[in-house]
Amino acid sequence: MDAWLNWGIPIIVALQSAGEWLLAPMQLFSFLGGEPFFLLVMPAVVWCLDVRVGLRMGLVLLTSASLNNAIKLAFGWPRPYWVSTQVQALAHEGSFGMPSGHAQNALALWGTLAMVLRRRGAVIALGTLIFLISLSRLYLGVHFPSDVLGGWAIAAILLLAIAWAERPVEAWLVRRPLGVQILAPVALSLGLLAAGVWVAQQTADRVVPATWSVAADAAFPEEDPIDPNSPNGIFSASGTLLGLGVGAVLLRGWGRFSAQGPIPQRLTRMIAGLLGILVIYYGLGALRPPGADYLAQVLRFANYAAVGLWIAFGAPWTFVRLRLA
Repeated sequence: MDAWLNWGIPIIVALQSAGEWLLAPMQLFSFLGGEPFFLLVMPAVVWCLDVRVGLRMGLVLLTSASLNNAIKLAFGWPRPYWVSTQVQALAHEGSFGMPSGHAQNALALWGTLAMVLRRRGAVIALGTLIFLISLSRLYLGVHFPSDVLGGWAIAAILLLAIAWAERPVEAWLVRRPLGVQILAPVALSLGLLAAGVWVAQQTADRVVPATWSVAADAAFPEEDPIDPNSPNGIFSASGTLLGLGVGAVLLRGWGRFSAQGPIPQRLTRMIAGLLGILVIYYGLGALRPPGADYLAQVLRFANYAAVGLWIAFGAPWTFVRLRLA
């Protein structure tokens, strides 16, 4: 493992030595590659720009995120600031590092959009954004270059697989009854969940070196102690994928929602839809017991599935009923 990681430390140190003036822009680019921002982008595209493109981006992103969480547990590699005193800790992360979720998910999401647009200027702009998001993770000291390269490789394989299989699979599904169409995202989600849970079980006895925890706690004493063996991310991503996929099938079958309309109407949809996400997330989240036992994880999965279903079908259905679409 050391050989795959140590070569990147001088690169991180060189980036950080460029000066503190880079901190704010790098934090911004890191935000643009994180879950909170994606939870704004995905609904915004679905509700206000293009339903088909938004759902496609969301399904690819959530498939990538589900894979990423499982692969992190499989590798069990550290963050740079956990193991090197040369690296400044400029952001807190509690999961394992390989592969970089920001690099992988940014390429998956924005790469999907680039494949849709197929315009030279858009491809260059999105490619630059993906690179800067990935670079920000090095500057902040939370990823090695090998983590970023690994994330890019996995996302590239995923995009190639989707480009090869999407049309024939979609053509086959649209000729099937609604129940069979719904089974497709259910099978994908539960398959990724099962794979992730299997990896989590196989690595459950892994002991996180005390030096990693000590370094992380020293860098961010106000944060919770790191818990990189937690499988929470697996349940969150696969749950959202289930809800979004089922909602996408239901929305296509219903066929009455259009993301077009006047700007004020679109903004109203966005505000109302985000309020719905907050109500579902925190309302159902309040029912989850603390800890990571079986019941807590099942409820986490259901909570995120409800959020995904709201984004893909519940919110559009509500918008039409309220004459917002």
